[in-house]
Amino acid sequence: MAQAKSELDEFLGPRVERLEIEDRPAASRLGVVVGGSLSKGLEVKLDRTADIESTAVGRYVVVEGRSRRFFSMITDVSLDATDPRIAKLPPDLSDDFTREVMIGTNVFGAIHVTPMLMLDAHAGATEPKPVKTVPGHFAPVVEASAEDVNLIFGSSKDEGYFHVGEPLDMEDIPIYISLRRFVERSSGVFGKSGTGKTFLTRMLLAGIVKENVAVNLVFDMHNEYGWKSQSESRAEVKGLRQLFPSSRVAVATLDDESSRRRGSKVDSVVQIGYDQLEPEDVEMLAGLMGLSDVQVGALHAIYRRLGRNWVARLLGDERPEEMQAMIDAGLIHEGTLGAIQRKLSRFQDFGFLKPSVTANAVEELLGYIEQGKHVVLEFGRYGSSLEAYILVANYLTRRIHQAYVRRKEAALGSQADEPRPLVITIEEAHKFLDPAIAGQTIFGTIARELRKYNVTLLIVDQRPSGIDSEVMSQIGTRVTCLLDDESDIRAVFSGVSGAGELRNVLAKLDTRQQALILGHAVPMPVVVRTRDTMTPDYYASLGYVEGEDLQKKLARNKRALGRDGGGLD
Repeated sequence: MAQAKSELDEFLGPRVERLEIEDRPAASRLGVVVGGSLSKGLEVKLDRTADIESTAVGRYVVVEGRSRRFFSMITDVSLDATDPRIAKLPPDLSDDFTREVMIGTNVFGAIHVTPMLMLDAHAGATEPKPVKTVPGHFAPVVEASAEDVNLIFGSSKDEGYFHVGEPLDMEDIPIYISLRRFVERSSGVFGKSGTGKTFLTRMLLAGIVKENVAVNLVFDMHNEYGWKSQSESRAEVKGLRQLFPSSRVAVATLDDESSRRRGSKVDSVVQIGYDQLEPEDVEMLAGLMGLSDVQVGALHAIYRRLGRNWVARLLGDERPEEMQAMIDAGLIHEGTLGAIQRKLSRFQDFGFLKPSVTANAVEELLGYIEQGKHVVLEFGRYGSSLEAYILVANYLTRRIHQAYVRRKEAALGSQADEPRPLVITIEEAHKFLDPAIAGQTIFGTIARELRKYNVTLLIVDQRPSGIDSEVMSQIGTRVTCLLDDESDIRAVFSGVSGAGELRNVLAKLDTRQQALILGHAVPMPVVVRTRDTMTPDYYASLGYVEGEDLQKKLARNKRALGRDGGGLD
């Protein structure tokens, strides 16, 4: 509990202002507390004037105790009666007068609320604390006000905070999350297909760019984050490269032809040489390519014999002499070698793989990152191949992480010399973090390291149940859209206190533009109606001005240069 309070104190920081009960503006009363417990939450009887149909699960309320205020969330709504016989023998309510007399006296609405934080209103208390007790009987329950929400979640005045949406049924009250805390640990965006994960992820990435709290490396599987994409209604959605100048965002591509066809402005073309591949780069493809354990083990022996050109020589027309010698010596079975050659021949379909290349893609991307540029790597037509996606993401991430480890250790505690915090975004994350391989992959390593080497993950997935449970336990912030598979819901709430009641909230989300956010970046769970990311107001909040002429754009970039040290567009 002391640790929880310490983390909460760190989160709220100096921005919290004292808010006394007597200083509170008048709020709409909903009802009174009639029962409950600290572990199971509070039962609240609604006043007869409260509209139960507008009292939704996920909404915020405040319980006014005698000396404390409890910031709480509605987790269930029910109907009750003073006499159980009413449910079996309902009276004739055709008469409106009889109906009005019955409602609020013999029959009434009830809500179940879960206290999340409390504020002592005396003894000089100035900030919310973890809940350790409950209010007394008949404590009034009122709707949360804008002041309550801002006290807990911060405002636009707070550095590093980003507007992500509004609470349910509380329009025009923005919810902010701390992006500095969001990037401190690995995070996840979950939800079934069609719930808006991509839009939500794009918004979070734009917030990271705007607030300059880290550098993004996005493995853009479906070409949706770089220059532009389309909504389901075929409307154009601006990507990061359109919203921010080239001094802030760079777009790389594996498929230059596809990028040109889509009108994407590309800063570099990524190519990988066969001689740059190592057996560890291929191991993650074992399941997709059908490589057995024996064949995976043989890759290392082949690499040691053939050297850096091992892939090119295996794919050649003639069998290498070294391989025939290994077969003759019984070190490798001829069938095993033949199977490896057939399966690796799929690499010949990937145009970004060449026998040899002069440029080093890793050094090029690291150059952007060291300049503070956010990098989106488009896959073009290769995004439809999960093998290509995993191969490239694994290849680049392994080497970039190694560079970060060297830089971090060379800094020897000197914060000024440490590399910039890096957030690596991967889609179809369960393919990288499957329980069978997560312990050996670079992505599992990064998730378990937290922020040890200034590298974290942003994983985007519709099947969180396919992600290793140990990795899920290290996910700091979880942004979850609607899920309907029981195993996926269980995975999202693994290691979360009060998960039973939050599951009820998650199950009632709309299919689009709603999400439950919980974890390190917010002081308490919050259900938000996410921002519309296709409006001029949203684009303007990121600094984008439609049709801005070149001179104004240069002037704006010069002003940005003084704030974050970026270059000019």
